[in-house]
Amino acid sequence: MLKNKFEFEPIQKNPIVVELTRRLLDFIFSGSIQPGEKLPTERQLQEALNVGRSAIREAIKVLTVLGILEVRQGDGTYLKKADSGLLLESIEWGLLLGEKQAADIVEARKEIELSIVRLAAERAEAKEIEELGVILEELRVSTIEDFIEKDIAFHTKLAKMSRNTVFIGVLSSIHSLLRTWIKLVVESAGETDFSYQDHLKVYQAVAKKDPREAVIAMDEHLEDATQRLMDVIEKQEG
Repeated sequence: MLKNKFEFEPIQKNPIVVELTRRLLDFIFSGSIQPGEKLPTERQLQEALNVGRSAIREAIKVLTVLGILEVRQGDGTYLKKADSGLLLESIEWGLLLGEKQAADIVEARKEIELSIVRLAAERAEAKEIEELGVILEELRVSTIEDFIEKDIAFHTKLAKMSRNTVFIGVLSSIHSLLRTWIKLVVESAGETDFSYQDHLKVYQAVAKKDPREAVIAMDEHLEDATQRLMDVIEKQEG
């Protein structure tokens, strides 16, 4: 039997993964679990919520991508020790998307980034391209720890170059998602050159003011990043 603080009402609504993710977020916000503490096991959640284990795994996957949970292989799932601002920002993005499956989250990011880079290639001024090149060089020489923030800076600069305030705002709102995504990917890889090479191709296309080539380069970069992210999550799930 679960302890009182792990008791839930059975779920009746559909789609099940969306409702389950919301229920887990409610549990986190209730104060029943603190950052660094372990969540109930999949079996405990299955019994308490009266849902299948596959749905529980999908919900945990979504919250892992958002940077809220951390799956430690062979140990369990933990609430990440993140500052409240980072946690809230991640959750707000998740709520915006309705806590759908992780594939939907990364798909949404991809569509946003492709639109951004196309406009950036069309509208970029010489000085902005030069500034983007400076960030690219910082990426090249960064440690894994520094790479994360420089990577975000690169994508943020592209958004500003797009001259579209909506895209700038949306990208800003998902910084915590990007930070978690990049961290999972580069730390798992143990190196950053693969990502630098992707960014280099994007930069070269934007510098040539070639929207088509820029979109292709960004698409390849995000396809690679998405596959690496999903591979990391699958490993964590064991």
